[in-house]
Amino acid sequence: MDKNRTLAALSALGHETRLDVFRLLVQTGEAGLAAGEIGTRLGVRANTLSANLWVLSQAGMIFSRREGRSIRYFADMEGMRGLLGFLMEDCCGGNPGACRPALDDIFADCAAASCCGGSAGTC
Repeated sequence: MDKNRTLAALSALGHETRLDVFRLLVQTGEAGLAAGEIGTRLGVRANTLSANLWVLSQAGMIFSRREGRSIRYFADMEGMRGLLGFLMEDCCGGNPGACRPALDDIFADCAAASCCGGSAGTC
């Protein structure tokens, strides 16, 4: 991930509703959620939610899949992995390989957790 994508991701996640949406989608894992269900669970109006989903999508934090007449949204865990990797790239005295175990632990814990459906590689 480059600096501009990182800034877009941080900006997208730096908004209360968008952060709530992303966290909710992380919790649902591979099942994702339809837009209407996201709005219901978070108490967000459809037009407001639509704008926030678009920002998250453009920032690479979520992706969608059309299912008939509805659209299902999912957290883009590869996007999150890229963001975390970029943020930690220069850690450990300029030896990013030393930080790799920390990132691997984060995503290993996530893959084992129920939030990701318990399937390795989901996160």
